[in-house]
Amino acid sequence: MDKKKVKLAMAPIGWTNDDMPDLGSENTFEQCVSEMALSGFTGSEVGNKYPKNPKVLKQYLDPRGIQICNQWFSSFLTTESLPVVKKAFNAQLKFLEAMGASVIGPAEQGKSIQGKLDVPIFAGKPVFTDDEWKKLTNGLNELGKIAKEKGFKLCYHHHMGTGVQTLAETDRLMENTDPAYVYLLFDSGHFTFSGEDPVAALKKHIKRVGHVHLKDVRPNVLKAVKSKKMSFLDAVRAGAFTVPGDGCIDFPSIFKVLEEGKYKGWMVVEAEQDPAKANPFEYALKARKYIKENAGI
Repeated sequence: MDKKKVKLAMAPIGWTNDDMPDLGSENTFEQCVSEMALSGFTGSEVGNKYPKNPKVLKQYLDPRGIQICNQWFSSFLTTESLPVVKKAFNAQLKFLEAMGASVIGPAEQGKSIQGKLDVPIFAGKPVFTDDEWKKLTNGLNELGKIAKEKGFKLCYHHHMGTGVQTLAETDRLMENTDPAYVYLLFDSGHFTFSGEDPVAALKKHIKRVGHVHLKDVRPNVLKAVKSKKMSFLDAVRAGAFTVPGDGCIDFPSIFKVLEEGKYKGWMVVEAEQDPAKANPFEYALKARKYIKENAGI
């Protein structure tokens, strides 16, 4: 791959978990961004311990050569009014604009069970009605237009425990949104966890991919998640996810599809684990080494 076209970032979720603050509570923000830089990454997404003031955040990131590339946005287009969602969206765009980012990554949280510890991730998954689909896709087109006007790409994040989890649901979202305003945040781990072929999914939607999350999956843990009917958060705590090269996903093929599809943008290693079990610095180094060996960047 061409390092002039593709840049590498690391998500802070391996150091501190946004949904389960006890995971990595001992790790500081400064440690996190320092170890990202030491591992050879030049970008980061935004974590819950990051300073909210752009000027303060830049004071920590600039000396380390780290740039903010994207931030998760919890959209509630199926359950809230569009003006309410737009207000929150614009506020987040303002922050990201000040940080020099060009991507925002919404994931629809209406009816989401990803944060519910007592709901099995597969059995409890929400399914949107036709009316909810219309609210979601029309709303994303509206938000995507706002993003584009400000120089951003809205890259939708398909995610376990939400109404856009499977490849069929992702297909529907892509088919009913405007390619000029809505892109896909391709996540290798979430497609694999959902039972999809991530390589086939990427090939299908490569022309719409505007941002990439690289996470691997441990198949033995995933098997236990299904048999024990675990929640998403319990699955994360058990170690379902890991960094590229440490699980079952065919990343060389993913890199090949991205290269042949002329992908330009960020690839972000986003592998939420329990840092007490998986030392985040060691796993960041492992991921960086694997990407260098298999993607050439």
